[in-house]
Order: sequence, then structure tokens, then C-alpha cells
Amino acid sequence: MKKITLIVFILFAFGIISIAGCQKAEKQTVLNETMESMEGVPPSITEETPPVSLNEVSAVAPTEKIQVSAQGFVMPTPEQIQTALKNAGFYTGTIDGKIGPKSKKAIKDFQSANGLVADGKVGKKTWAKLQAFLVAPTNQ
Repeated sequence: MKKITLIVFILFAFGIISIAGCQKAEKQTVLNETMESMEGVPPSITEETPPVSLNEVSAVAPTEKIQVSAQGFVMPTPEQIQTALKNAGFYTGTIDGKIGPKSKKAIKDFQSANGLVADGKVGKKTWAKLQAFLVAPTNQ
């Protein structure tokens, strides 16, 4: 009777070890497949990378270079600034990508109207309010 109990115990233990080994092999297979499927995917964002909202880069064409300030602020392009100012009703000139006297005046007017320092420069605070006008309002 002791031999049968011992054999049953050994078979039971062998079965448990086999099952555990299979689960580990399955996990390794899934991990390998996941790693293979991620080839070519850019590395994840690190803590050193500043957060960027989709609104900040939504109108940047893929061929344009995105400029980032020393503080990690995604700087808008001149076209984005002029477009937003025009949509907000502060700029009437041509959207030519050049921040000239008309654009600077429109920036200052927008800043004054929104309680910002009217310095004519589109910094983080100005762009936070101005970017809402980047998309033209739809007529209903």
C-alpha cells in the first residue's frame, strides 16, 4: 500500500511540475511574440520627454520640423500662429508664414484682450489660449 501511495504521489508531483513548466513556456512564447511585433516601434516616452498634447501639434504637417523650446514647450509655426489669430478675428493679413508687423500687432491685441502680457511673442501662456482658435469655427 505504501508503494502505491508513493507512486501516486510521484506521478502527482510530476504532473504539477509539468503543468508549471508548460505555463512558463507559454509566457515566454507570448513575450517573444510581443517583442517581435514591436520591432520598428519607437521607444516609449521617458520621464525626460516633456508632455505634448495633440492640440499642440495637430496642425503641423508631417514634413515640417517641430521646434521645442528649452523649457520643453512645443513652439507653434508662424502659419499656425497666423491661422489661429485669423480665426480668432485678430489678423486680417495673408497667412504667409512670416511674423511681420501685422502679425505682431495681432499677437499684442490678442494678448491684451486675453489678460496676457502684450509683448508680441507667442510663448507658452499665449499659445495655451491661442491654440483653441487653430481650427476654424464651423458655421452651423
